[in-house]
Amino acid sequence: MFESLSDRLQEIIKTTSGQSQLTEDNIADALREVRRALLEADVSLKAVKSFISNIKDKAEGQEVLKSVSPGQQLVKVVYDELTELLGGENKPLSTEGKPNIIMLFGLQGSGKTTTAAKLGLRLRKNGRNPLMVAADVYRPAAIKQLQSLGKQVNIPVFTIEGSTDVRHIATSAIEHAKENGYNTVIVDTAGRLQIDTSLMAELVIIDRLLEPAEKLLVIDSMMGQEAVNVAQTFNEQLDVTGLVLTKLDGDARGGAALSVVHATGKPVKFAGMGEKLDALEPFYPDRMAQRILGMGDILSLVEKAQENFDINQAKELEQKMRKKDFSLEDFMKMQQQMKALGSIDQILGMLPIPGISKNDREQIAHAGEGQLKKIEAMVSSMTIKERQKPEILNANRRRRIATGSGVQVADLNRFLKEFEKMKIMMKKMADITKGGKLPPGMKNPQAMMKNMQNKGGNFRGF
Repeated sequence: MFESLSDRLQEIIKTTSGQSQLTEDNIADALREVRRALLEADVSLKAVKSFISNIKDKAEGQEVLKSVSPGQQLVKVVYDELTELLGGENKPLSTEGKPNIIMLFGLQGSGKTTTAAKLGLRLRKNGRNPLMVAADVYRPAAIKQLQSLGKQVNIPVFTIEGSTDVRHIATSAIEHAKENGYNTVIVDTAGRLQIDTSLMAELVIIDRLLEPAEKLLVIDSMMGQEAVNVAQTFNEQLDVTGLVLTKLDGDARGGAALSVVHATGKPVKFAGMGEKLDALEPFYPDRMAQRILGMGDILSLVEKAQENFDINQAKELEQKMRKKDFSLEDFMKMQQQMKALGSIDQILGMLPIPGISKNDREQIAHAGEGQLKKIEAMVSSMTIKERQKPEILNANRRRRIATGSGVQVADLNRFLKEFEKMKIMMKKMADITKGGKLPPGMKNPQAMMKNMQNKGGNFRGF
């Protein structure tokens, strides 16, 4: 979503890094380019003016440390201000109320109904017992869509067959939740193709009737500047408590997302990062700023790993690595766990790799994905015994596997040689981190990142 903006800002910072010191002239040149990059990324003029003004004040008022280059000094100022523009800090969902009521609203096509299911799944993983309410009685198949999504994530959906009385549905849902022990109620309200009086009147009635702890406006990140007008109108009428940005993994320029936060003053609480029902992430302004500036997002990658990795299976694999008993069967299990983190492109985007452009990253990811598919085909063409004991693979077996996976025997031989080298390397790594202990300084990634930020913006890669 922010790829073009990210590339432009990183290029500007590299140019500034070549200067011996920060001066009024080179700050003006850099800010001129930053302004152009933000406008090209579809950030509103009002937000851009405020952003540039704040950066200028901070950059000109800062004493440049001798140990810090002009590029590092500028990136610290831009990072701080970009974090503020994105909302400052993560604002978690309120859990107040018995039951806790979350009301979702937005225009049709914004991804509101899918977001309800994604949010329900996330809350259940966090120990809540959610109930979804189908309060969109106008859009054809809206109720069936929510029911279908509810089955996929195993979360019940409350509806009253044939009823179009939204107030009755909403109040009945709350009573049902209280009687059946649901501590969170997610209300999927009706949307429209455009804002109209009847839509707002209905939403205001539901708001006053339920007094929800959270009123989340779902915004399509690919809408462009119209998203700002939509967000302002909803906020004026309903005083939203937070935003959910969907399709943040798309190809749009992304500036509208920045503009919406600036226009409403309300935090982004979640970001939709894909079509899968587990692709809803808490929004961290500082981490998103790091991604935009090419610093990666190690903390989110670590958290994603903690969510998706099977700890017991990981310990079992570690023991096998240490004993050099790691088999191709184990390799496939590890591959499945790695896939849960996302595509290679997504993982690379979260790593602080200096000097890599979007195009380079995509080429690396494309080549990597192709290679992994080829490897998966080769291993899948083996029997279970062959995966567990690849040393039994004689010439006949290798020909059969190569034919079954559509590769040359030479490709298979090359992979098996690389696999043996990898086993040796993995054993060495397992020995280094024996007992699950991380090297000094890496035990607390949050403290490590905070310490880096406090040292004058001296981020790795700048």
